[in-house]
Amino acid sequence: MERAFRDADGGGPAAAGGPSTVRLGLTVNGRAVVVEVAPDRFLIDVLRDDLELVGTKLGCEIGVCGLCAVIVDGQLQSACLIPAVLAAGTEIETVEGLAGPGGELTAVQEAFIEHGAFQCGICTPGQIVTATSLLRERPHPTESDVTSWMMGSLCRCTGYEGIREAILALAGDRAGA
Repeated sequence: MERAFRDADGGGPAAAGGPSTVRLGLTVNGRAVVVEVAPDRFLIDVLRDDLELVGTKLGCEIGVCGLCAVIVDGQLQSACLIPAVLAAGTEIETVEGLAGPGGELTAVQEAFIEHGAFQCGICTPGQIVTATSLLRERPHPTESDVTSWMMGSLCRCTGYEGIREAILALAGDRAGA
């Protein structure tokens, strides 16, 4: 699904006489890419439609559900809120880019499996990206840290207990390392 923002008169940037496409260079999952996009497209659309990285999901479209979580220049972001043109020159990590070079699961993915931290799987990629970002910034998070970071990643299935346990187990493993 491609989305576009519109001016008050119903037209987007192209309707106002702007360019019909913009050439963007960015790095996605360690790979330099160049895409031609309409100036009114969002990063989520480029990732899913142009680059076929469908692990990043489109949910609420207002940045509160966490389904579209990506890491942009080291910071957790909602891809549904970022106009694609503003992503030019950035480094973006999606859930597909977190795996090892041979496709090995990450420690976060393994912990989610071990602790039953998913059910239907719709929110799982965003939860994993968010948990990864948390553990990079705070390798030994407290229970309060986990609750605070994960509150922007909504799930309708698990009740969050398995997710919290998975992240805290990793934090404990890191404390003993």
